[in-house]
This record gives sequence, structure tokens and C-alpha cells, in this order.
Amino acid sequence: MDIAWADPIANCRHAEAAIRAAAKADVYILPEMFSTGFATQPEGVAEDFVDGTCSSLEWMKRMAAELDAAVVGSIALKEAVGQFYNRLCFVRPDGECTFYDKYHLFTFGGEHHRFTAGSERVVAEFRGVRFLLQICYDLRFPTFARNRAAEPYDAIIYVASWPTPRVEAWLALLRARAIENQCYVCGVNRVGEDPACHYSGGTLMIDAYGKTVDECPMCEEGIAQGTIDLAALAAFRAKFPVLNDAD
Repeated sequence: MDIAWADPIANCRHAEAAIRAAAKADVYILPEMFSTGFATQPEGVAEDFVDGTCSSLEWMKRMAAELDAAVVGSIALKEAVGQFYNRLCFVRPDGECTFYDKYHLFTFGGEHHRFTAGSERVVAEFRGVRFLLQICYDLRFPTFARNRAAEPYDAIIYVASWPTPRVEAWLALLRARAIENQCYVCGVNRVGEDPACHYSGGTLMIDAYGKTVDECPMCEEGIAQGTIDLAALAAFRAKFPVLNDAD
């Protein structure tokens, strides 16, 4: 989706229209900072996180309950004076939320000056599928995403505001993460422009062989949809047990 700058109400309405236009699914994934656009200067842009929630998170809860599905996306949040987080929210139909705060802040863009980094990896389980939650710049750090026996997963979700000049890296690294971790990868990147960058999208779902399951057209808003086949994934891992030899 394209994202209106610093306008959570408009962006939630836009995302809701897209979700309602899509075929029924178990999980709906939105881009990084879907409610505001990617802001490295969050004052006046980030949403106030009061009593464990904010307006966009409440919208996600309402949509998840109505759709009987999980809704996933990251939000720029202000928890206290001068304390900001880029937080990925995995919201289930019953209102239960799993949060992941972006671990690798984008120092090149100055994100580390105003945002607080997360301290740990997070895996969210929903309807038998284990999702590793990741945000944008995390994609460049393969050891952080390693699919390890102590903390296994079936799919990685990457939500992003990844700009056009580096979109080829986005596409290559998503495929690499799927192949090296024998997992599905869902990469959801925005399109359009903000005050600093232009975005070409490149939203797609990739299977454990590195093959594209579905994708959105480049430079256009759209919907990609695919199915996670756990039986096929388990069979592939058993036949070719790469993960057993991982570092």
C-alpha cells in the first residue's frame, strides 16, 4: 500500500478497504509503520501508546475480531517522553497481541537517534504456524534470523519501508532468508513516496525452495496471497535436513 504521511485515520481506512477487497485469509500483513509512514524524527508523527494501546492498534484488534484472522503490521509508538519504538504488532482475533520491537535500527537514516531498539527475537504462533517477526533493516542480518533448534519457526514476516534504490537487495535477501532457513518468507514493502524516499514495493511470498508463491506488481498497490503448507515443509526438511548442520 501507499501510505499517507502522518495520518493514522486515513491509513487505517485505506488498509481496511484493501483487506476487505482481498480473498479470505488467516493472516493479513501490512507494511512497516503502515499508519504513519516511516519516520526517523517521530515527534508529532508517532502514536501515543497509552495503557498498552493506541488508535491504530485498536483498529487492528477490531479487524482481527471481525475477520477471525490475525492482523500484522508495525506502528511508530511513543511510550513516554522521548521514548519511541518501531513496534511490530501481531494481533489475534481474541485481542491477544505479540509485540516485536525492531532490533536493528536503521542507523544510516538516523532511526537510532530517536527510537529505542528491541532486545530480543520474537516468534508468534497462530493456528499451528510459527512466525518469526522482523522489520525492514533486520533483513540484512542473517544470523539474527537463523532458524535454530532452540527457537524454531515455519515462516518469517518482514514488514518494510525499503526504498527504490535498494530494492534489488530487498528481493535477493528475502529469497536468501527463505532458502537458508528452509522456511516461507512473507516480505511486505510499501509503495509511493514520503518526504525522504520513493518506494517500489516488491511485496511477495516465497517458499522454502526460494520459489515465488505470489507477488504484487512493482510500483503498484496490490495484494499477494499464498498458503503455508506445513506438511510439505516438514517433508522437505526431513528429506534435505540442512537445518541440522546449521551454526
